[in-house]
Amino acid sequence: MKKTTKTVLTVCLTVLLAIGIGGYAYVSDYYHADEIAMEAMAVKTDGVQIEKDRNVIWFIPEKPTTGLIFYPGGKVEYTAYAPLLQICAEQGICCALVQMPGNLAVLNADAADGLQQEHPEITAWYMAGHSLGGAMAANYVAAHYEDFDGLILLAAYSTKDLTQTPLRVLSVYGSEDGVMNREAYEKNRENLPADTEELVLNGGCHAQFGSYGPQDGDGVPAISGEEQVRQTADAISAFIGQ
Repeated sequence: MKKTTKTVLTVCLTVLLAIGIGGYAYVSDYYHADEIAMEAMAVKTDGVQIEKDRNVIWFIPEKPTTGLIFYPGGKVEYTAYAPLLQICAEQGICCALVQMPGNLAVLNADAADGLQQEHPEITAWYMAGHSLGGAMAANYVAAHYEDFDGLILLAAYSTKDLTQTPLRVLSVYGSEDGVMNREAYEKNRENLPADTEELVLNGGCHAQFGSYGPQDGDGVPAISGEEQVRQTADAISAFIGQ
């Protein structure tokens, strides 16, 4: 083998190794679910059954009226959203909380495939997600809008045009959110149906849709995480129940 060829191969291998190490370090640094989330997973509430099936945690009420598939935020442990979905389940919504590879929904945007078939008794389904998870949920529902009644975005926006779909859309974010790109949010409003409902949680921030502690770059919330989760669950329940 020529010396130049060996040099090129060595450089290529070094670059690939560096990319691999960098990628591993990136996905290994993530926000962990806190004690509140762990308690939501451990404590059984009346009428809600929690089941783990491979990469999905189901929150199943006794008599579910609708289904909700939830994509977690980027670099956030998916169980951090257990408190939110547990409350939604208490209000009659069957919820599927999806675990993403590397805690990044962009690595498996089609994770919702087949989940509706797990509960054929439910005929009305919604997609939802937080931050990056919301964007990926929007991408998924844009390609499968015939299978869903609506989309719920938490501190997120859709880069896909949903204006020609029959989807109902709810967009929720906190007034103190310091992470969501407001310019991009405003720019992508045009991708949502004209009757999209928007709710700004007064005093809410970006991280408190989940239970994983403060997030870098976020604003200072004026309400507790528990209160933001409760308001969000109530808004989701009211929206779905309309």
